[in-house]
Amino acid sequence: MTLAEENYLKAIYHLENQSSNDVSTNALAEEMQTKASSVTDMIKKLAEKNMVSYIPYQGVTLSKAGRAHAVKVVRKHRLWEVFLLEKLNFSWDEVHDVAEQLEHIKSEKLTDKLDEFLGFPKVDPHGDPIPDQHGNIEQIDKTSLSDAQEGLTYVCVGVHDSSSDFLKYLDANHISLGTTIQIIHKEPFDNSVKIKFNAIELVVSENVAKNLFLQEVSHNS
Repeated sequence: MTLAEENYLKAIYHLENQSSNDVSTNALAEEMQTKASSVTDMIKKLAEKNMVSYIPYQGVTLSKAGRAHAVKVVRKHRLWEVFLLEKLNFSWDEVHDVAEQLEHIKSEKLTDKLDEFLGFPKVDPHGDPIPDQHGNIEQIDKTSLSDAQEGLTYVCVGVHDSSSDFLKYLDANHISLGTTIQIIHKEPFDNSVKIKFNAIELVVSENVAKNLFLQEVSHNS
């Protein structure tokens, strides 16, 4: 598999996880920031390698082999993100771009050794689950801040948008994974949310609320 082919498999994997429908060429073109005609050419190549199933005008889905390969790339990417953050002191807004380069290293032995060295982490720095060496993924029970209930307390467990700009925004406002957040008020007019954490009160926009993943804090003893 070429680097470009692996990037496409990973993009289809992410888009499939966001929707139950086949992935359209337009959605894939947007994800890859390229022309629909280029996407169609690549999909045909991947179909010839039995990595995807493609029906023109209907969309594309990963085959069993394609999904297995995509999961391997995702596993490498997320492990390298943990390594860069924990061992090389990169910030969480820097790790994605570097991991994009490291995820194409072929050695499975290196990946497994890296996993062991890091203590078999379950999630990456953005809260996304890391597949194990057999491709199993432990899904995390989470809700977006925009769907959180007023008056309840949550802990931040991830982000939907892992862009550098969004992560820098969170850093500037002292929000990170593990931050305990209380939902003070949800504003129906513009869907903004007033939250409280670390004795700070902050009103966040609907866009921020949609991109922050939370887990409700259990009050059971």
